Amino acid sequence: MFAFLSGKPIVLRDRLILDVNGVGYDVDVSTETLSELIGNDLASLYIYTYVREDRIELYGFITPEEKELFTLLLDVSGVGPKTALAIVGRGTHALIEAVQQANVSFFTSVPRVGKKSAQKIIIELKSKLGGIKDLDLGPKTPLEQDIAEALTTLGFSDADISSAMSSMDTENISLEQGVQQAIKLLGSARK
Repeated sequence: MFAFLSGKPIVLRDRLILDVNGVGYDVDVSTETLSELIGNDLASLYIYTYVREDRIELYGFITPEEKELFTLLLDVSGVGPKTALAIVGRGTHALIEAVQQANVSFFTSVPRVGKKSAQKIIIELKSKLGGIKDLDLGPKTPLEQDIAEALTTLGFSDADISSAMSSMDTENISLEQGVQQAIKLLGSARK
């Protein structure tokens, strides 16, 4: 099935159609991803193909880490793709932190997730997050955490922050230099 699509994003209200060489693919994305794609000439999405008896649905993610977390959430009994997408849309770092800190309210704030479902998600993902940490989803050093927090405060998305942080060398720099370097990287990526 499809694993990756790249093309012109066409945003229609709350839907995304990805025009790939004249073929329009209807791709479900989180509201956060949808808002990031408005006005872009090109979008590249990692695709999860969800097959049901009566249809095939495509779910798109900006980073492979988002797709991996989505897949892990689908493995939790009772969590469907729409719910998993809404949870992942809250941000990869926030999701991992919510699991690590057993923050039930993070999950119950998502529509269709009750307290028991939230507890089930936390229990099942806690055992699997060891493998996800190896994917380098979040900042490792206190300086990287501070830079990520500063960028979040400035309104950058988790996907953008993750992308910038993976391109940066944070050894022997101050917090201010790190934030400036990340903003330059993010600014040049948008041009």
